[in-house]
Amino acid sequence: MQVFSTPSKIIITCHKWLSPVLQKEVIDLGFTITRSFQTGVELEGSLSDCIKLNLNLRCASQVMYSLKSFICNDPDELYNQLVTIAWENIIEPEGYFSVTSNVFHPSIQTNLFANLRVKDAIVDRMRNETGKRPSTGSALTGAVVYLFWKNDEAEIFIDSSGETLAKHGYRKLPGKAPMLEALAAATILSTKWDRQSPFINPMCGSGTLAIEAALIATNRKPGLLRNQYAFMHIKGYDATLFNKEKATIQAQVTSPDSLKIIASDISNQAIATTKLNAAAAGVEQFINFEVVDFELTSIPETPNGVIFFNPEYGERLGEETALIETYARMGDFLKNKCKGLTGYVFTGNLDLAKKIRLKPSRRIEFFNATIDCRLLEYELYVGTKRTDKPISPSI
Repeated sequence: MQVFSTPSKIIITCHKWLSPVLQKEVIDLGFTITRSFQTGVELEGSLSDCIKLNLNLRCASQVMYSLKSFICNDPDELYNQLVTIAWENIIEPEGYFSVTSNVFHPSIQTNLFANLRVKDAIVDRMRNETGKRPSTGSALTGAVVYLFWKNDEAEIFIDSSGETLAKHGYRKLPGKAPMLEALAAATILSTKWDRQSPFINPMCGSGTLAIEAALIATNRKPGLLRNQYAFMHIKGYDATLFNKEKATIQAQVTSPDSLKIIASDISNQAIATTKLNAAAAGVEQFINFEVVDFELTSIPETPNGVIFFNPEYGERLGEETALIETYARMGDFLKNKCKGLTGYVFTGNLDLAKKIRLKPSRRIEFFNATIDCRLLEYELYVGTKRTDKPISPSI
């Protein structure tokens, strides 16, 4: 099986509720989606297509290429099915590979045991066919094989990504409670921002939102910041394909002179971290940095644009009370100083969100790790509008 030229099922995974944005990304790349679900999408393509997907997608986690699906009732049956695959045509006999899995079967008490049976099948097949065996380990630095097994249905994949795509590779310092890059990109792509008008990010923390906004506005794809993927360790890999796609996305980069992105924070350290991360991402020149309380953030005199808050949620006992005033001040700031903009607040605490005292025009569901969150949109009209009325008890 020539995986770089043979079409098969491709599953692209993402974090919970990012699927609608991921779906649009995939379609915009020219692919046809055959199925979408809460944590990913399915399509058809070769491992060469996986190269393009890996380099371009902002909201994905892994790009998986299916090798075989089968009925499986116990670990021995798993081994017997996998040993029939021609692994010698996929992994270098003296190479390195790792195994990851998600297993939901009563015969498996820990995924590590399932991983071991996968490794045994691959190594035994390789030794029998070539007289050599590859090394194995947990580090995702070589070829990566992924097993999904639920009830009696199992499927084995080449994980073409390796390390997750959800981290975009520029964050030198994470800062306090950083937002995952894929999540930040998805929230921005879910707003009404036109990528030309101002993007204002008070309380910027380590700058992930402002940096992702700059990357999106200048059409810088995540693949420009990464040079190592698991597909590079599959037999038949031609670096020409990778270099061609990288040159293509490099040629698509723009540098709009009028782009105005403002990142503010009351902490000198937060702004220093944001500058460092922005420089690593190659977008420092597109961001104006301000060390101020959020109420003093510069608001450009323009009839449109977006202002985006990602405040703390008050996850620990006592923190929520301290944040009530902050959320109320955010609401006053949005209402009184941001007229003409579209406001967004990303929060995992809907009780605190009520303290903003504005009625959201949209509520978009996301998850931040295990926290059920909402991206709340506020139309900040010039003059008195119905949306300036206090929100109802149920947000």
